[in-house]
Amino acid sequence: MLEDGMSEVEKQVYDLLKILNIQYEVIHHEPAHSILDCEHIVKELGNGVHCKNLFLCNRQETEFYLLLVRFDKKFRTAEISKQIQKARLSFAKDEYLEKFLNVTPGAVSPMGLIFDTKKEVQLLIDRDLLSEDKIYFHPCVNTASILMGTEDFLTLFLKHLEYSPTYVDVLL
Repeated sequence: MLEDGMSEVEKQVYDLLKILNIQYEVIHHEPAHSILDCEHIVKELGNGVHCKNLFLCNRQETEFYLLLVRFDKKFRTAEISKQIQKARLSFAKDEYLEKFLNVTPGAVSPMGLIFDTKKEVQLLIDRDLLSEDKIYFHPCVNTASILMGTEDFLTLFLKHLEYSPTYVDVLL
């Protein structure tokens, strides 16, 4: 932990956003361990949509995916598997979260892609998020949320990290 209680991982997220000149707001809150916790926080925050970030893998645990979807949508494994033409996906083990994204359960975030230097995680984004002006993500910790412009996330953040997401359609 750094002096102000911020973890080194969280600091790296903020430092990169500053380098990329991405405008963002940080909202500190009680730990959010699940999407249910986030739903309560989102209602209070307003001004954007919170993303549900799901870390998935294939049955053999050789391919890994980070799926970003609106917090109020249900994830159906078969639906996404079919769209990306992969065998049935499942939730990846916690050890892979730490290995690839440097995060723990409850803090899954596309901000963790900073740490996936070998590009071993494929990014999947629900197309509905493209219509949102602003989105919330955890800064790799579950005690804060970052609000940023969707366009900044897609064109500045992901471009800098050299990620080209695959867009999927997650039904309500």
